[in-house]
Amino acid sequence: MKIQPFTGSFTQQEAISDTAIAAAVDVLRTGRLHRYNTHIDEVSYTAQLEREYADYQQSTYCLACASGGYAMSIALQAAGLEPGETVLTNSFTLAPVPGSIVNAGGLPVFVEITHDLVLDLEDLTEKITSSRARFLLLSHMRGHLVDMDRLMDIVVSNDLILIEDCAHTMGAKWKKQKSGNFGLASCFSTQTYKHLNSGEGGLLTSDDAEFMARAIMLSGSYMLYDRHGAAPARETFNYIRLDTPNCSGRMDNLRAAILRPQLTELETNIKRWNERYRAIEQRLANCDAIRVPVRPPNEYYVGSSIQFLIMGISASSARDFLNANKQLGVELKWFGDDEPVAFTSNHKSWLYINKQSLPKTDAILSGLFDMRIPLTFSLADCEHIAKIIVECAHQK
Repeated sequence: MKIQPFTGSFTQQEAISDTAIAAAVDVLRTGRLHRYNTHIDEVSYTAQLEREYADYQQSTYCLACASGGYAMSIALQAAGLEPGETVLTNSFTLAPVPGSIVNAGGLPVFVEITHDLVLDLEDLTEKITSSRARFLLLSHMRGHLVDMDRLMDIVVSNDLILIEDCAHTMGAKWKKQKSGNFGLASCFSTQTYKHLNSGEGGLLTSDDAEFMARAIMLSGSYMLYDRHGAAPARETFNYIRLDTPNCSGRMDNLRAAILRPQLTELETNIKRWNERYRAIEQRLANCDAIRVPVRPPNEYYVGSSIQFLIMGISASSARDFLNANKQLGVELKWFGDDEPVAFTSNHKSWLYINKQSLPKTDAILSGLFDMRIPLTFSLADCEHIAKIIVECAHQK
């Protein structure tokens, strides 16, 4: 029987709740959108979000930022990155990650990945030695967690400064430890296609008081650091407040107001995402033409997107596969294209970075396909989508 096209939208998110809308309207009615525009003794929405997210993350400090990319950039600066210094990061990532390194004054050096889409720890060890890097900006790209036990052995033995990019792992865990709680700091995104939606936004967490004090000053606190919801003690700022530049980028009250109610629904939504992920994963895994990355038993993931490999596929066949799926209503992204397409790009198109030889990564990306799983999809939708992908894989 001929398979029917899918008619849903891969970019349609669930509506913002009435509670969040009411909070946003309350901010708009006051006119006090700026992060420090409060009455005496009033706690801003931004400060409340910082305290609530720190509690959720089980972190001591939190700074709400204008974007996840901004959070990464000031994290590197607050951690002491020197101009022109090397920062190691994943070769499979999105443009804001190397962009944040360059914006902070650093030089990205890419580490190869495995077929399970995580950092190649052998290549990491070699590049720590060859680059003499002090920093690792670890991108948990598309929600895939590397073996964090092995990684932390490498980090500790080499005295690396670890900053985690958790844009795709908000709520994820390795064993019982939350993603983001392994290194000096973690950076989260609240961009529309992430796990909390404020259009654009980010969160930076840490247990290090001096680091967070520098980050808060960098975010543009105007000596109003007492008005933060999860900040270090006032005395921590005594010298830092005078030697740290203002690079304004703390989140405003409007976005914080939208996010706070969403945070209370996050754990429920993670379960819903994972149900949808598994419905697609199980069908793809039974297709001989498709390889789905292995999720280790110690990983508790958040399946808001899915990736799969078609090994050995040519560039022309990959484009045909994309088009065949598109004709049936399924929007896939392909990371092997030499030309960047919308959100999807790879190291070959980031010409502001020195060219690097990454043969293992290039071979993997050549057959790597990616798909969003919005919560507007039902489980039946996910079954339908998976059938289409498998059908197109058999026809390639």
